[in-house]
Amino acid sequence: MTAGWTEDRVGALKKLWLEGQSASQIAKQLGGGVTRNAVIGKVHRLGLSGRAAPSQPARATFRPSRPRPAAQPTQAPSAPRRIEAVQPRPMTAQSAPVMMPDLPGTATVMTLGAHMCKWPIGDPSSTEFSFCGRRASEGVYCVEHARVAYQPQVRRGGKDGATELARSLRRYI
Repeated sequence: MTAGWTEDRVGALKKLWLEGQSASQIAKQLGGGVTRNAVIGKVHRLGLSGRAAPSQPARATFRPSRPRPAAQPTQAPSAPRRIEAVQPRPMTAQSAPVMMPDLPGTATVMTLGAHMCKWPIGDPSSTEFSFCGRRASEGVYCVEHARVAYQPQVRRGGKDGATELARSLRRYI
């Protein structure tokens, strides 16, 4: 239970506020169950706006940071892994262009940057798991992996769009 806002407390609040004390500091000095939010509410109701510069610790002048040396990998890079060939499917006019076998990436979760290809390579439970790491085009994958990840929609059947639309609308008429 608070003692309420007496004339003495309101006077002390005004004085401390104009000195630039923060609401938390004023609440501590007033004591008696006065909270920071109570101080803010009373300041608002009293219409106190003009105050001295807020009490903040002196800040150091801005100094540009020194470039940090790149982190050295703790392990030697593993030998390149070979991708096993899968039985090739016959090429058709609509099939996607065949991409070159993917060379293993050297990017790990810790070294993966914002503009690096995030295509996973290998088994995630393996210690040799990595990501492609090449420069990503527009999304999260490089051009080659984007072709694999984002396949164009294949139209089924030889029906044109108008016939399909009319057929679907018949259900509702």
